Amino acid sequence: MGFVKVVKNKAYFKRFQTKFRRRREGKTDFYARKRLVTQEKNKYNTPKYRLIVRFTNKDIICQVAYARIEGDVIVCAAYAHELPRYGLKVGLTNYAAAYCTGLLLARRLMKKYNLDSLYQGQTEVDGEEYNVEALDDQPGPFRAFLDVGLVRTTTGARVFGAMKGAADGGLDIPHSCKRFPGYDNDSGEFSADVHRQHIMGAHVANYMTHLQDEDSDAFQ
Repeated sequence: MGFVKVVKNKAYFKRFQTKFRRRREGKTDFYARKRLVTQEKNKYNTPKYRLIVRFTNKDIICQVAYARIEGDVIVCAAYAHELPRYGLKVGLTNYAAAYCTGLLLARRLMKKYNLDSLYQGQTEVDGEEYNVEALDDQPGPFRAFLDVGLVRTTTGARVFGAMKGAADGGLDIPHSCKRFPGYDNDSGEFSADVHRQHIMGAHVANYMTHLQDEDSDAFQ
């Protein structure tokens, strides 16, 4: 088929439908948002909570929100720039910082709803897959769905570090270990030790040690 010129005449512009503003700005994936926001009819006006994770050049933003017609309502939030007061002073955008931010958000949210004593989450960081279990005759764990925005969901992506932190903090987030660092797609096996090293920032320390030995200029 040869080259066909698109004729943009009056009929074309009369029938042109303008996309949503945040789609024009390239900020929102409405195909994904519709599925994250839509609640089942038999649940009526029950909020459907989302764990929103966003990365800037110098910060990590973690929020729990639900949608309303007027706009999203933020229930709780945590930021990586808060981490220095808890002892993490550098590397505020890496995988370890993402984990810490997610963990901070989860514990803050649990405290808000008085669930912190019931669901203490994963007390020992081992990198293993962890899913909180509901207690009998007690309120259920807080359930939220991961909202990654426009980020590519590759294996080892930092958004899953924030999700792992929130899950270890006691939030009920449906997930598997297939996108965590340490998962081998070919063999289908998951190495919790590799994941733990990423959570602890050992991969960053190893890289800096390598730079110090191989390229002192880049290290400086």
